[in-house]
Amino acid sequence: MSGMEDFLTPQITGFAVAALVMLAVGGVIYSLFQPSLSGTKRRDQRLQAVSARPKNEKQRNQLRDTDRRKRSIQDQLKDFEERQKAKQDKQKKVSLKVLMVQAGLEWQMKHFVIFSIICGLVFLVIGFFAGNLLIAAGFAFAGGLGFPRWYVASKRKRRFNAFLNELPNGVDIIVRGVKAGLPLSDCIKVVAREASEPVATEFRKITETQVMGLSLSEAVSRLPDRVPVAEANFFAIVVAIQQKAGGGLAEALGNLSKVLRGRKAMKAKIKALSAEAKSSAAIIGCLPFAVGGIMFFIAPDYIMLLFTTTAGNIIIGGCLFWMFVGIMVMRSMINFDF
Repeated sequence: MSGMEDFLTPQITGFAVAALVMLAVGGVIYSLFQPSLSGTKRRDQRLQAVSARPKNEKQRNQLRDTDRRKRSIQDQLKDFEERQKAKQDKQKKVSLKVLMVQAGLEWQMKHFVIFSIICGLVFLVIGFFAGNLLIAAGFAFAGGLGFPRWYVASKRKRRFNAFLNELPNGVDIIVRGVKAGLPLSDCIKVVAREASEPVATEFRKITETQVMGLSLSEAVSRLPDRVPVAEANFFAIVVAIQQKAGGGLAEALGNLSKVLRGRKAMKAKIKALSAEAKSSAAIIGCLPFAVGGIMFFIAPDYIMLLFTTTAGNIIIGGCLFWMFVGIMVMRSMINFDF
């Protein structure tokens, strides 16, 4: 009998240990998954969601208005992005007449043609002093076709720079007027009357366009067409979104003014950092002409061989070509876009 008890005691002990282990594991599993199995977790999540909801109708209306405004602003931004892409495609094919308008020149095509003819004749006379018909023809070609377009592009660039320098001041005038309770259209009239050129002219065109029957947002949206810079596009986007979606115009234009002044400061910093490289490029580009002029006064017979012989003309042509390539390379290295 004692032998049977000795045989069953280890088996009973093993079964007891196994049962305890199974109960322990089952308890751990139950404690981990009981909230999910019983729905307690889902209940708590639902209670939190319900408690997070607005407790009155006013808050629900405010949330709906906020969502509606966000969707409206997103739709407006998408619309402006599509318009901007279309404008960029158009700007790649700008006609000469549009360039003259953007440069602030009240010219017609006949005036440009007359100016080109006069420049061509002046450059032709200058080229005759070199004593070579080929060089004189090259001067006439550059004066008749190259110099007038360069003049228009230079006037256009200077006008854009003047517009960018004055635009933040004009936006500040609008911000102060809106805070004082004036309508936006009246603030734009004040800018057209008080601001410096060319901002005054461009804002005067906005008011004149309104008189023709267009809405304020449509009149302002034409500003980037006349002055195709990013800052003018920013101003048109802010005004159009405010006109359609509502919101604080003074705060939005105040932030825009800070952005415009920040971009202006960044541009001035870039100009200062690249001034040394531009000076070096200008000196390197002018040095061959300066040396050639000095040699013309010191030993004219020696330097005139470049103009009176075929080999000299080929040398001049090759030198000018490689100088042009070098100037373009230096220009691409020191021009920064942001």
